[in-house]
Amino acid sequence: MNPKTKWNSKHKERINNAEEPAPNERLMKLSSYLNGGLALDLACGLGGNSVFLARLNYEVEAIDISEVAIQYIAEQAAIHKLEMDAHMYDLTEMNHLKLHHSSYNLVVITYYLDRSLFPLVKSIIKENGYFFMETFYLSPYNKNEGVSNQYKLYSNELLTEFADWKILYYEENEQDGRQTIFCEKK
Repeated sequence: MNPKTKWNSKHKERINNAEEPAPNERLMKLSSYLNGGLALDLACGLGGNSVFLARLNYEVEAIDISEVAIQYIAEQAAIHKLEMDAHMYDLTEMNHLKLHHSSYNLVVITYYLDRSLFPLVKSIIKENGYFFMETFYLSPYNKNEGVSNQYKLYSNELLTEFADWKILYYEENEQDGRQTIFCEKK
């Protein structure tokens, strides 16, 4: 099954089960840093983070491979009168993605890993802008069954990748098998 079909099916099921998308818990705890501006939510899914950010006065661009997710986000934006613009896009074809250098105050990626996006992320965030990422990592205690190792970070990988940024929050949770970073571009 191709990724687009897979995610359309998963998101349809979540919508049919009335699973309201929730924002990431760690992102919510960092809300004192989030003062609005232009935000980009990559691999946004059903938009839990996008809605949260729009309610914090961000103008949100949400991107996902699933047309089901994008349609759902567009509906939520209209219903709740939120500044969200959702686009269907396959992030594995990022060379066709038209994002402007130093234009975002915040970029968010949760539970999606494509290391080739890191240089793009670094280039599109404004000086003093923020990056938040949380995804699976190769924990010795949590195998994250069903998730291929190619989609898991190595220990301290995000710290190493963003070593030249100001690290405001970092967690490597071995029990949950996740790695989280929130950092500011210097």
